[in-house]
Amino acid sequence: VQLQASGGGLVQAGGSLRLSCAASGRTLSSSVMGWFRQAPGKEREFVATIRRRGGSTAYADSVKGRFTISRDNTKNTVDLLMNSLTPEDTAVYYCAADSGGTIWSEVTNSARYVYWGMGTQVTVSS
Repeated sequence: VQLQASGGGLVQAGGSLRLSCAASGRTLSSSVMGWFRQAPGKEREFVATIRRRGGSTAYADSVKGRFTISRDNTKNTVDLLMNSLTPEDTAVYYCAADSGGTIWSEVTNSARYVYWGMGTQVTVSS
């Protein structure tokens, strides 16, 4: 399974970016999909996740109301729309997929995700 994240870049504070994650080698419809991020000098942290068939989502408090995760199982993609970006959102963003057995109460735990993309850099200038 390969996950490829794209859409990162440099944006001014208050701006928006849309990240996209495309999968090959596995049908994403069988996986909970998540986005995580890691800022310099910090641990990787949960950002957002979405159920296998869409519908239910979960967000970190720091991005709630600004970020929206969505998926298109027909295209095998998962997107993260990021609005009202702040410099604190600067990080490498990773998409991840579980193996199909994660219960919803554990979806914020990065250890539950077994497939990871290489990451895409998001830099927000003040």
